[in-house]
Amino acid sequence: MGIFSHKSKIKPAPQEIRVEKVIVPTKPRPVNNLRVPSSTNQHSASPRLSPNSRLSRPKSASPYPSSSDEKRVLARKRKAVSSTPRDSPAFGNDSESEDEDSDPFRKRLRRSESRSVDLNRKLRHKKGFGDDVRDSRIIHAADIASVATKCPPIHGVKPEEVAIELQYPSRCKRERYELVWQKDKIDAIKDILAVVEHVAETYLTDDEAKPFIDHNGSFRRQMERAISEKYRDIDVFRTALRSYNDKLLKLVENGTVAKNIDEIHHIPPSLVSFILTQVYDRTVAPKVEMLTKYEMGSDNVYGELLHPFITKLLVEQTKMTSDQVFIDLGSGVGNVVLQAALEIGCRSYGCEMMENACNLAEAQEKEFRSRCLLWGVAHGRVHLERGDFRTNAKVLEKLKEADVILVNNKAFTSTLNDALINMFLDLKKGCKIISLKSFVHENKTAINDVANSILDVQRYRYHENWVSWAAAEGDYYISTKK
Repeated sequence: MGIFSHKSKIKPAPQEIRVEKVIVPTKPRPVNNLRVPSSTNQHSASPRLSPNSRLSRPKSASPYPSSSDEKRVLARKRKAVSSTPRDSPAFGNDSESEDEDSDPFRKRLRRSESRSVDLNRKLRHKKGFGDDVRDSRIIHAADIASVATKCPPIHGVKPEEVAIELQYPSRCKRERYELVWQKDKIDAIKDILAVVEHVAETYLTDDEAKPFIDHNGSFRRQMERAISEKYRDIDVFRTALRSYNDKLLKLVENGTVAKNIDEIHHIPPSLVSFILTQVYDRTVAPKVEMLTKYEMGSDNVYGELLHPFITKLLVEQTKMTSDQVFIDLGSGVGNVVLQAALEIGCRSYGCEMMENACNLAEAQEKEFRSRCLLWGVAHGRVHLERGDFRTNAKVLEKLKEADVILVNNKAFTSTLNDALINMFLDLKKGCKIISLKSFVHENKTAINDVANSILDVQRYRYHENWVSWAAAEGDYYISTKK
């Protein structure tokens, strides 16, 4: 997101702002036999397998100026909750005496359901369950990590035996993977195990999920055992994968998966994060160095709000619904715009002026549409605009319809923040503005009087590792148009 590197002297006015501590739950409440996974914050105890630590983001030599409570990190990687470093292949130790808490099927019985239900949200993709097999035109994992891209086969696999395919919960062609491994590349085994678990968790009932993730003899368990240090049998892994593919395809063809999707109204945050990570890994990650090319001291500095933070903002705090409008002013590579469209199902707009970020955002949008079709889920409309959001006609028009606006103004100058306040004059009553710095401050200026007159501001704390530029907690603000 484009921002200035100038440190503002603005301070929030105590009389206008109240402080609330964001409580991150550490353990979900048990709920019996719920099929839809929890939508609570991803830092809470999760029953799902999270994807591994993902590919490098821009070094923090550039993003945002550090503050007393935000520790700059020299080399950050974008990471999903409960992720593991990609320092080795997905081989591990097999144990017959694992605690039952390691069993994903048992864990899924302890899911909680805390978000309100948006009955207007229709999740099934209209093109994902027809009679004919569709080509979703995704970027396959094998296009990124393969023998052809100089990734070595995993131990025990010959180069001519690396090719495999993975079925998704739709009538789309399977994704191509290769059994190769290289640090900071897509890990085929971890990705496949994660897909199996997400499919069982979200698309199937408890009884239907047993063959997929039950602790004893499920497809996932067979795959885990096959690639463990103790057994290391790729043929067994292939056999279990074929059985998974055949079983899931049968459930797709007989209408079971489509019927189940019709009974739910939101996508679990863990699956939202996983799908978006798949999109990012196939579009932005291979070209991530493009995001480090900016001019110091200009607007064009890049940083990201990560998936758990956006879930907290859009689902829990602003309680967005699929009939609303979301706008990201300074949308970077489009991560938040895509997350709002997928997680909420709303119309989602973004505007960015950095050329490299815009190019990557368009690549993400294209892969996002294809991958949602592959997963069989419908998303809200996505609109990405190029240029300065202060003068973009489409953005200025849509601001009048906006229900929630995100502006990552962490290092905006006071001049740019004042310009935003003028833009907010025409917002509808009740519109929520999420920012990293308050628009109301102690300075006695004319523009601050305007901000005081049109905005009610509340200050919160975001969790550590919720932003790409700092490991520590920090402040954020939600302003409501009066």
